[in-house]
Amino acid sequence: MEEPQNGNSNDHSEAPPETEEPAVGPAPPPKARTKRPLQFEHAYLDALPSANMYEKSYMHRDVVTHVAVSAADFFITGSLDGHLKFWKKKSIGIEFAKHFRSHLGPIEGLAVSSFCCLALQVSIDGLLCCTISSDQSVKIYDVVNYDMMVMLSLPYLPGSVEWVYEQGDVKAKLAISDRNSSFVHIYDARAGTNEPIISREIHMGPVKVMKYNPAFDTVISADMKGIIEYWSPSTLQFPEDEVNFKLKSDTNLFEIVKCKTSVSAIEVSPDGKQFSITSPDRRIRVFWFRTGKLRRVYDESLEVAQDLQRSDAPLYRLEAIDFGRRMAVEKEFEKTETATQPNAVFDESSNFIIYATLLGIKIVNLHTNKVARILGKVENNDRFLRIALYQGDRSNKKVRKIPTAAANANESKEPLTDPTLLCCAFKKHRIYLFSRREPEEPEDATKGRDVFNEKPPADELLAVSELGKAAASSLPENVILNTTMGDIHMRLYPEECPKTVENFTTHCRNGYYDNLIFHRVIKGFMIQTGDPLGDGTGGQSIWGREFEDEFHKSLRHDRPFTVSMANAGPNTNGSQFFITTVATPWLDSKHTVFGRVVKGMDVVQGIEKVKTDKGDRPYQDVKILNVTVPKN
Repeated sequence: MEEPQNGNSNDHSEAPPETEEPAVGPAPPPKARTKRPLQFEHAYLDALPSANMYEKSYMHRDVVTHVAVSAADFFITGSLDGHLKFWKKKSIGIEFAKHFRSHLGPIEGLAVSSFCCLALQVSIDGLLCCTISSDQSVKIYDVVNYDMMVMLSLPYLPGSVEWVYEQGDVKAKLAISDRNSSFVHIYDARAGTNEPIISREIHMGPVKVMKYNPAFDTVISADMKGIIEYWSPSTLQFPEDEVNFKLKSDTNLFEIVKCKTSVSAIEVSPDGKQFSITSPDRRIRVFWFRTGKLRRVYDESLEVAQDLQRSDAPLYRLEAIDFGRRMAVEKEFEKTETATQPNAVFDESSNFIIYATLLGIKIVNLHTNKVARILGKVENNDRFLRIALYQGDRSNKKVRKIPTAAANANESKEPLTDPTLLCCAFKKHRIYLFSRREPEEPEDATKGRDVFNEKPPADELLAVSELGKAAASSLPENVILNTTMGDIHMRLYPEECPKTVENFTTHCRNGYYDNLIFHRVIKGFMIQTGDPLGDGTGGQSIWGREFEDEFHKSLRHDRPFTVSMANAGPNTNGSQFFITTVATPWLDSKHTVFGRVVKGMDVVQGIEKVKTDKGDRPYQDVKILNVTVPKN
């Protein structure tokens, strides 16, 4: 199995004992030290999302650019149009709390009329939220009461924002950088004044990203050129007492500059001992905070993705058509300068790092340097970017009941924790929630996992309707099997199972089924055909590979004369199909129903009654002469 690329490690090899005399001749290669497994790894993974598909998604009115999780059990999301939404975390899932139009968005000319630089930060204690915009305003919100408490006006264009105070501090210090200079200004958010407490030039150029490390009361910042600095939020000076180096030349903090890239996002681990940096070169770098040394480098470049696609590792491979689509999206993402840049967050144990890639959202064990799981690999329509992790424990209540015997029984079936990953995606108006639960298939098809809490844009509605019409009009709804015993008229269901109907009707048009025999006939069960080899082992789809099942709740094996796909197991459909002669409910959710016989039932029954050998093959061949596909 392919593993993530190792970066520089702080491991030191043991020196040989001084008492041993040097050996004559070439030395053998050093023995590789076995990597110890991470203790309690399963417990850590049980506290992380594990579903292959996102459970729910909710809408914004514009492309979602920022997501954040508050320690006060709130999710906060911002979109390109300057709108802000608060979501309250429930025992399972979330619910909408409040909506603000935080910023109008800067109108500095037609070239930038659609651009809104919205930055979103939640304080360490989870009680305050702040947004900045190119309209030179700062909005500060009370998270628990979801109300705006302070608005500041800035004499400069803000570049980055970060809360830089410890829990319990009298002053709620807020750091804001100037986009056009190297100054960083510190404000007291509770004072409500536009005058900063302290201002200073930290870098040689404008500061692009800032991240506060509360464990060491230190801010990590990076400028446009990729230069990384540490500084104290109180003095704006280098924190000598908090780190184990005096010169940056003793660290790997110049790694970004050496690689001629920049910093897109910085995230700090909960224990404060590590921080991650994501860059436009598609590499995720993990540093030790106190030494500034590089611990890991994960290369997620397109070249590596292509190599993995050609490899034999099934965890990292996709279907060729899906991989091609994702590569096209990646190239479009690279060309979009205003696109939200991805980040890499740590779990609460600081042993795992989580980040979005072309393949999905990877959860990597930093100790063993292996991919533990991949979320959203099957989500072909969404390129996830920025993420925020919630691992709150709902068993920690302010008022605790006295334990009783009944408390040992789980009165509520709901789990104590509901780990949730909050994500936004490229050019999408939605936020996505990954949990430990796969999405439920609703009885009502209109109530799926994608919640329409906002009116979709007009162009999106038009595109969906046109796409639906095009798909419905391009696939036939009826075919006629002309057999040696008579004609069988079948009605197809292209809307419910488009891929299966496309495969079947294309084969029909191409003459694939012409002169094929019914190779398997079982009286009181079904008749089967579609195999060019005539023994039940052959046949392939129009794509040259097996394709997935398409189960639909309205299409069941609940009646005779049901047309269904034959397979060798889940998602192994090819060209073979069968027609039932009785109700076969045990086949539901195992075989794809894609049609019904509407005329020629007597022909089906006639084929069913022919004499067969021990292998259920008719002694006298019954063939499909050809298939008539009506023109649309």
